[in-house]
Amino acid sequence: MNKYLVLAVGLSAAFNYSSAAYADEGIVANVGVTNNYIWRGVTQADDKPAVSAGIDYATDTGIYVGTWASNVDFGGDASTELDLYLGFANEVGEFSYDFGYVYYGYPDGDDIDFGEVYGSIGWNFISVGISTTAHSDWSSDFGDDIYIEANLTFEVLGDIELGLHVGSYNFDDGLDYQDYNVSLSKSGFSFMLSQVSEDEIDEDYKVVMSYTHEIDL
Repeated sequence: MNKYLVLAVGLSAAFNYSSAAYADEGIVANVGVTNNYIWRGVTQADDKPAVSAGIDYATDTGIYVGTWASNVDFGGDASTELDLYLGFANEVGEFSYDFGYVYYGYPDGDDIDFGEVYGSIGWNFISVGISTTAHSDWSSDFGDDIYIEANLTFEVLGDIELGLHVGSYNFDDGLDYQDYNVSLSKSGFSFMLSQVSEDEIDEDYKVVMSYTHEIDL
């Protein structure tokens, strides 16, 4: 497997996991389905459907912890992704911040597990974040591979959420690329168009439809 694809496994921690931190204190479970599991612009399911589930616990101090799982398909032995994460998020006036650690595990994979540390800040409808390798089962060490992203979120047509995203993945030893997407979301449903900058990774844009349901426990 090419290194850029090995690293492009898992869910985008900095702006997906952190949603648990801004929820009310308590435990929240989630289940989801999508026609294509996309992470940082790259399919994690060989352009096939994926089913996911997770559970999060958030405290009123801003500390959160959780786990998330999905089926994956990289063309090898790995068929399951199991992530564990821990972070801290809070708000100061109109500004928000979030930082933490996530471990991407593949129980039936061969030396592709890795961890990242991440951080983000947000104001109003803008957020920017950075994630970097903390450790890996291959040659990447702390700080070797860095993903930087910017996100804009607006409400349009009432309570429909419009999202704009741009990200840049830079590797110590691999093919650097950028990814872009635009999405519309409402009541757990999401429609997204996603594209990467390098034809060697994927020359086609992706159309992604998904639904996520949250359950307060």
